[in-house]
Amino acid sequence: MTDVSDVSAPADAFLLVLTNCPDAACAEAIATRLIETRLAACVNVLAPCRSVYRWQGAVERADEVPLLIKTTAAAYPALEAALRTAHPYEVPEIVAVPIDRGLPDYLAWLAAEVAPASGASGATFSC
Repeated sequence: MTDVSDVSAPADAFLLVLTNCPDAACAEAIATRLIETRLAACVNVLAPCRSVYRWQGAVERADEVPLLIKTTAAAYPALEAALRTAHPYEVPEIVAVPIDRGLPDYLAWLAAEVAPASGASGATFSC
């Protein structure tokens, strides 16, 4: 792997984006498309979980499939737009958390795999 000892990036250069999908098919479709469009370097499709939340004044429960999306701050606007377009929820959970630290080789790989300019075009899809 390339020597990345001289790579320096702002603390907010990398993001972990969290979202939940209503089922595995939707989660797989979103994960695949984010990778294909290079809006994310890696998407973990996690095991289904139970969410409890308040929606329109009522307590709701739903089985959902969480996604952990690794991307860059530069790609985030296009990634968020693609998620909002593709996601079947009226108000999807889209939360970005800065990656404060990480293995330099991994962060260099992440940066190399995400290309916001190419990923922004043609990123319209739905599950």
